[in-house]
Parts: sequence; structure tokens; C-alpha cells
Amino acid sequence: MADNYSDIINQPHHTSKTRKRMSQSNRAAQFAPFAALTGHAASISEAARLTDKKIELDDKAQETLNAKLNLLKEYLKERPEITVTYFVPDTKKDGGAYVEYSGTIRVIDEIKNTLIFTDRTAINIEMVLDVQIKKFKDMR
Repeated sequence: MADNYSDIINQPHHTSKTRKRMSQSNRAAQFAPFAALTGHAASISEAARLTDKKIELDDKAQETLNAKLNLLKEYLKERPEITVTYFVPDTKKDGGAYVEYSGTIRVIDEIKNTLIFTDRTAINIEMVLDVQIKKFKDMR
């Protein structure tokens, strides 16, 4: 059996006239493991991520919210500090998350139905769950 390869053993390596010899690292890369499940872990973690459903306010809660917004309109010139709890829809799946934002209110845009803060943050009033008014100057 040792004689089977005697004609090719100890022969010089074939060299091409048109191509350079491939480096060992590039040659090894050809045989690297194939990652068939790339992105699979990300898909699983995305599916496992929980979202909240948007809460529909009942009549009493909607009245309370409207009263707070009307009070806010009255004292808008005083630029009160408020904290708004509002719903942010998820971009990838149904539902979303409730977020709190605190800042100084600048204007209530009734045409666009948004609360606009001094830092130009805009929050859609339809997404608002609650408004907490931190303080008013000279409010009685």
C-alpha cells in the first residue's frame, strides 16, 4: 500500500501562473462553521418581549383627565411642571408600553391634539393616560 502514492509524495507544490497562493487564514476561513441560525436568538428574544395593551379610559377616568387638561389650559402662561403617563405603541408587534415624561408644558395644540413641552417634546393627547400637575404659582 505504501507504493500507491509513491509517484506524488515529495513532489513540489503546484504553482499557478495566474493566481497567488492562498494564505492559511483565508484557506481556513473556507472551512469555518456555517451559522445557519443567525438571528434566531434575536427572533426568540423579540417574541418573548412583553408589551402592554392600551388602556381604554372609562367615562369617569376620561372626565378626570379632561378636567386636568382644562385646568392646565387655564394656567398655561405660568408654564407649570407636569408629569404625563402615556402609551407608546410598539413598532414591531401589537401593544406597546406606558411611559412617564416630566417637563415644562409650553402649549396645548388643539389642532394637532398634542401637548408640547419647552424642549419641543410632543405627546399625542389621545395616548395620555394621566397628567400630574406638580405645582402652580399662586393657585387657589
